Amino acid sequence: MHVCAYVDMLLLVLFLLRLLEGSMFNAEVKEGEILPPTIQRLMKGYNKYLRPFFDNGPVTVGMSLDIASIDTISEINMDYTATIFLRQRWTDERLVFEGNKSLSLDGRLVELLWVPDTFIVDSKKSFLHDITVENRLIRIFPNGTVLYALRITTTVACNMDLTKYPMDKQTCTLQLESWGYNINDVMFYWTRGNESVSGLDTLQLAQYTVEDHYTSVSEAVYETGNYPKLVFHFELKRSILYFILETYVPSSLLVVLSWVSFWISLSSVPARICIGVTTVLTMTTLMMGARTSLPNANCFIKAIDVYLGICFSFIFGALIEYAVAHFCTLTYTDTHILMHYGHQMHEFEDEMNGIVTTISHTNRAKRRKEPAATPPTAPTSTELTVSPASPSGSEPKPEATPPERTNRCLTVLATVRKLFGFISCCHIKNPHHIDNYSRVSFPLSFVMVNLLYWTYYLYF
Repeated sequence: MHVCAYVDMLLLVLFLLRLLEGSMFNAEVKEGEILPPTIQRLMKGYNKYLRPFFDNGPVTVGMSLDIASIDTISEINMDYTATIFLRQRWTDERLVFEGNKSLSLDGRLVELLWVPDTFIVDSKKSFLHDITVENRLIRIFPNGTVLYALRITTTVACNMDLTKYPMDKQTCTLQLESWGYNINDVMFYWTRGNESVSGLDTLQLAQYTVEDHYTSVSEAVYETGNYPKLVFHFELKRSILYFILETYVPSSLLVVLSWVSFWISLSSVPARICIGVTTVLTMTTLMMGARTSLPNANCFIKAIDVYLGICFSFIFGALIEYAVAHFCTLTYTDTHILMHYGHQMHEFEDEMNGIVTTISHTNRAKRRKEPAATPPTAPTSTELTVSPASPSGSEPKPEATPPERTNRCLTVLATVRKLFGFISCCHIKNPHHIDNYSRVSFPLSFVMVNLLYWTYYLYF
């Protein structure tokens, strides 16, 4: 009984093994039906983990690019996003076959072949398009040449110099290198030189125009060795028309608006203060809006910042001009009165000088008329005023006091006179002339500064 059970189980196992072998055979037949006979012969003994010419020198890989689009160029992140078609060509002696027609294979068969380990050096983020299938192309020619094409969207870093923003030109690059094979294993070259890159002539960018582009070949030196490197350079020039309409024209009109206050009477304090404060606040808002679209972490002093600073200075200067003019108007009357008082003091000083001179002449005449031998008598009231000091000099006489007081008074009057003369030199005779001068000086200065600004940033 037990022997029969074992026999039945053995027969069941043999039957299952027979079915499994049949299914495996059928799978091999189906796989053989997918690959054409030519490919089956090429793949026989092919090792995709070994590069072509493994023992006979480096394999040369030619490259070309098609720029499908440049989607965004970001000054904040200092990068650009582009969609490219990357084509690579190389010769694999193991794939030589007879015939005169190339073989176009399904992109999924790339897993069976050796392909270069090319990567984009400054790429921040990249992906291969896979709708509806992975966008790959494999084509094999009779002489063993392999064409491998990819459709890639990549975000690449681009170091930008924003000193002349928005009148700047930026040179960005797209660098291709081999990740693991050095120059002893793989060599890169552009298939048609500068014409290896196409598509830039038909691009339409929002703020830029492509002025020039060229290619170069170099080597990347790392600690692990020297690696092949291809570089594509392209120069972008920013279109300034948008910024003229968005920033330069409004800021210039605000400056002109601030000059309107020069034609308003100095007594209209609310009107002039309203214009000055409004233009200052509006200019501040415009400056803040221009800064939000640019990176704040860098240390660039951009051309647009310089212009906005110039406009803000002129607007603030117009507000200060009214403050000065209004202050001169308030002090004009008081200063005029002080100047009139100064003239009166000057006339009084002249009168005092005349009186002292007359008294001196009278005293000298009296002294000449007195006899020399007359004995000293008590001085009269007139002699007390004009008589000389005692010969002994031990005690000052009352006669000397009036001239000393007169001299002190004259000294004080001379000092006051000089002070009022200084005030007269610094004084603006008519405060309304300040507005008259400002109507001419402010526009001329603004035009001159604009000429210097545009000349420097456009031609230097």
